[in-house]
Order: sequence, then structure tokens, then C-alpha cells
Amino acid sequence: MTEETITLYEAIGGDPTVRALTHRFYELMASLPEATRCRAIHPPDLSGSEEKLYEYLTGYLGGPQLYIEKRGHPMLRRRHFLAEIGPEERDEWLLCFRLAMEDTVTHEKLRAIIWDPIEKLAHHMQNKE
Repeated sequence: MTEETITLYEAIGGDPTVRALTHRFYELMASLPEATRCRAIHPPDLSGSEEKLYEYLTGYLGGPQLYIEKRGHPMLRRRHFLAEIGPEERDEWLLCFRLAMEDTVTHEKLRAIIWDPIEKLAHHMQNKE
């Protein structure tokens, strides 16, 4: 008997779930009063940001490397350097991500597995105090 390893991407439901997660994330960012600082550092039209996050998360979670294929290495900190990301923006981003995961990723343990590295990534992206 052999064990088959599946990726987080597959475990959460693949493309439909990643699409739903990223869409819900930006819905929350655009509508939550608690996310106004985070929303303010994004362009007026969030569709491009949503597509980039979808592509990034697809590969990050073990699916196809869409972001790398289209845009090259993510270099996330460098790409976000023009946006001033302080503790408030970081925490608002994390709030939206956590709520979006709660709405779209049904399995609590999978959310927990995804959350820790996402939280570390958000802290890494902070570029001002």
C-alpha cells in the first residue's frame, strides 16, 4: 500500500476554493470599516490585485505556479515596497484574510495550517513602524 500525498491546494478544494478565498478577501477589504487603511494602499480597482493574489496563492498552496509563469519570481517585499505597510495595514490585511478563510475554507485544521505561514508573511511585508 502506498500513501498518496496531496497538496494544501487540493485539500482545500483546488481552484474554486482559491478563487472564492481571494474574491472574499477583496470583498471584505472593500467593505469592512476595520480595513480602511489596508484598502487605501491598494489601487481603486481591486481586480488586478485580486488576480495576482489568486495566482500567488494557487502556487503557494501547491497548485500550478501561475504567478511565476506570468510574472516571474514573486519578490513580494520588493513589489510591495512602494506601499507603506505598517502594523495597522498589516493587521487589517490579516483580518480580511482570516475572515475570508473562515468563509471559504471549511476545514478548521487546514485553515490553521495555512494561517501560520500567512501571518509570518504579513509581518515580513511590513516596511514601516
